[in-house]
Amino acid sequence: MKRVVITGMGGVSAFGDQWDEVEAALKRGRNAVQRIAAWDYFQSLHTRLACPLPSFVTPAHYPRKKTRSMGPVSKYAVRASELALTDAGLLDDPSISDGRMGVAYGSSSGSVEPIRAFGKMLDTGSMSDVTSNSYVQMMPHTTAVNVSLFWDLKGRIVPTSSACASGSQAVGYAYEAIAQGKQTLMLAGGAEELSGPAVAVFDTLYATSTRNDEPHLTPRPFDAARDGLVVGEGAATLVLEEYEHAVARGARIHAEVVGFGCNSDGAHMTQPTAETMAVAMRLALQDAGLPPEAIAYVNAHGTSTDLGDVAESRATAQVFGSRMPISSLKSYIGHTLGACGAIEAWWTIEMMKRNWFAPTLNLSNVDPACAPLDYIVGEGRALEAEYVMSNNFAFGGINTSLIFRRAG
Repeated sequence: MKRVVITGMGGVSAFGDQWDEVEAALKRGRNAVQRIAAWDYFQSLHTRLACPLPSFVTPAHYPRKKTRSMGPVSKYAVRASELALTDAGLLDDPSISDGRMGVAYGSSSGSVEPIRAFGKMLDTGSMSDVTSNSYVQMMPHTTAVNVSLFWDLKGRIVPTSSACASGSQAVGYAYEAIAQGKQTLMLAGGAEELSGPAVAVFDTLYATSTRNDEPHLTPRPFDAARDGLVVGEGAATLVLEEYEHAVARGARIHAEVVGFGCNSDGAHMTQPTAETMAVAMRLALQDAGLPPEAIAYVNAHGTSTDLGDVAESRATAQVFGSRMPISSLKSYIGHTLGACGAIEAWWTIEMMKRNWFAPTLNLSNVDPACAPLDYIVGEGRALEAEYVMSNNFAFGGINTSLIFRRAG
């Protein structure tokens, strides 16, 4: 098996697209949650809260010939990939377009506007809003193929449209492709665009926060007073590379991917199972050849939902016991769905590099139903970590766990 390292990282988020901006925002201890007045339009929608991107303008150097097949979610993915390739020093390198680089990328779904257009067709019979690009903008693998086409990548392509596990599965499958010698380089990540329908998915399950007049106080992962998640948007991309190839070209190495676990609950579409979540973490440890004691920090999925937080905390305690430092980055930018696994991997690695781990916001009283863990609160935690774990869990009972090792 070949060693796999991360040589580039980039993304777009509610906290910006540069790590310095993100870190400053994390240390300010304020979230990006806003009340979305436009959602008053949706009858019966309980929540009005979200974490939108502060702004996003399609870069002027992106040619229309390539952007016409993209909705917002694909534009986020392409921009995040551009930032990651630049960070890796590979943006204009011939190795990315000669077949050595592949793509593993996902989102919960494609863009929402063409879905509306097809819905109008079914409802009224009119195809006035349907174009030749409507399907490719809404198809589940739109992020993966647009990233591939934009950068002229000719390696294998692995679409991961697996809800909240899309980004983490992409990183895991990219790691496996390189470790098994199938590819030398992979772009891996996830993206999501904000929309009313995406929020309604959770709202109909009574899983969204309704603190509509207190956006700064929600979400509250693991807290006894949590009342649901807040949906966000964004994208992140990691450049994964075979270790010897990275060393030969003098690449800067951010971290090494050493373990990946993925399984299914096989039980319920939307209710998580702690036992199989724990199995996914153990599979990642087994893949990395590590004992539980080697992991210094766990980045939690931590959605702030009733059943999810309880199951996840109990699974984490089953594997690591109560000593494990843990926090949820969703308390800052909400649940970015298909993007969360990639954004959280990026941020977790950056925190590991700086020996500082962000606390969970609004966690003032841990729910007694959650397992006892070392929940990071307050000013964050100064911590030297050689190995960290990042976990994500999705509808359908999809469980993922990634382990990263400090570079050097």
